[in-house]
Amino acid sequence: MSTGTAVRPPARVRTYHLRRGRLSGRHHAALDLLWPAYGVEVAEAPGSPLDVAGLFGRHARLVLEIGSGMGEATVEMAAADPGRDYLAVEVYLPGIASLLAEVAARGLTNVRLARGDALDLLRHQLAPGSLDAVHAFFPDPWPKARHHKRRLVQPAHVELLGSRLASGGTLHCATDCAAYAEAMLETLGADHRWRNAYDGFAPRPAHRPPTKFERQGVEAGRTVFDLVFRRD
Repeated sequence: MSTGTAVRPPARVRTYHLRRGRLSGRHHAALDLLWPAYGVEVAEAPGSPLDVAGLFGRHARLVLEIGSGMGEATVEMAAADPGRDYLAVEVYLPGIASLLAEVAARGLTNVRLARGDALDLLRHQLAPGSLDAVHAFFPDPWPKARHHKRRLVQPAHVELLGSRLASGGTLHCATDCAAYAEAMLETLGADHRWRNAYDGFAPRPAHRPPTKFERQGVEAGRTVFDLVFRRD
């Protein structure tokens, strides 16, 4: 017998803060003119998988950039790596617009953007074994213990990431939160599907360009930690 009380679904646990930001005229123009050609919305429920070859207009190895921010690192890495395609997933609209504008200004053909939750993209739209690499540079560290469930790098999410990487594929993370860095190292090191490319933390790779966010952290005295793990 119904009590008439609606049962609410459990609240979604997000791994990011949904920040608000002001859009400039350049941002509005980039979204209006470039999003239809370069962008795709992330599906929040199972449906049709993403047609990656159709999105980029070719078949190539795919790099997923989780949380591309304002896009500085994505643009530089994609420009230096034309043989691979880069799919940047972000929720911060000014960052998406900035990256769109830079991609067009530099004439890059190997960058596309997805707007939404990276975990939904991985679950619902990317096929197992379809990724050559995943980059997660400076994800939210969620430093308070009660918020650790929101961290991107945790066992359940690491299992999902590993399932979408091809054998030998690379997960490259960077953070300036020492506690999160240690937690990442422990989580990935405890999973037999991952092999650390280094003995502990990785030396800073020359191919990962510094961003404004990173420089501010270094100037504030924070140490940056890189981790590079490969899927067996």
